[in-house]
Amino acid sequence: MTHRVIRKIVIPGPKDNCSMDRVAIFGSADITKEDPLYKEVFECTKYLAQNKKVVVDGGGPGVMLAATEGAKSAGGKVVTVTFQPQDMPEFEGQDKENISDVEIKTTNYVERMFGLMEEADAIICFKGGTGTLSEWSTAWLLAHLHYGNHKPIILYGEFWNDLLKVVVDNFFIGEKELSIYKVVTNQEEMIQALKEFEKDLAQRCSLPARE
Repeated sequence: MTHRVIRKIVIPGPKDNCSMDRVAIFGSADITKEDPLYKEVFECTKYLAQNKKVVVDGGGPGVMLAATEGAKSAGGKVVTVTFQPQDMPEFEGQDKENISDVEIKTTNYVERMFGLMEEADAIICFKGGTGTLSEWSTAWLLAHLHYGNHKPIILYGEFWNDLLKVVVDNFFIGEKELSIYKVVTNQEEMIQALKEFEKDLAQRCSLPARE
């Protein structure tokens, strides 16, 4: 049974703990269960659940449903952050099959996006459309603004290298911004990236407290 919470979401703050217990999943709402990406997401979130991590997603279809089902297949916990619009015919809304342990309802699209980021300790971005692009770029910006207390980002898919080359070649991107994320192309690389980020967090938390 899903526990539902209605609350106003604020702009996500810095990462204030030393663990990566909650991982948000971003990606396309339009893929079917037969799509290879669906199966990849399923296996990745199954791994996360097996390693005691809570999966956070938007409660919709496609990648979001795959994330929930993958986590649930391993007995994991899922938190969804949802928005049910009345005037956005192109927004997918909720999927009745996407049943979570906790549902956080928001009142607009931006609150939903911020809520997903606030609930997470780390973010994994799979292939998607304009919504995924906005989520990725916003998460990247917030990580840059909170650098040193930022939430790690994993970009899943070879295509990210091509996209980032265009961005880095044409925008003013600094070295710190490039260190916030890791690009991976399969589950094994994702697992390695998670381990490296967890090691970074451990080192970060061992530093003296800031004045």
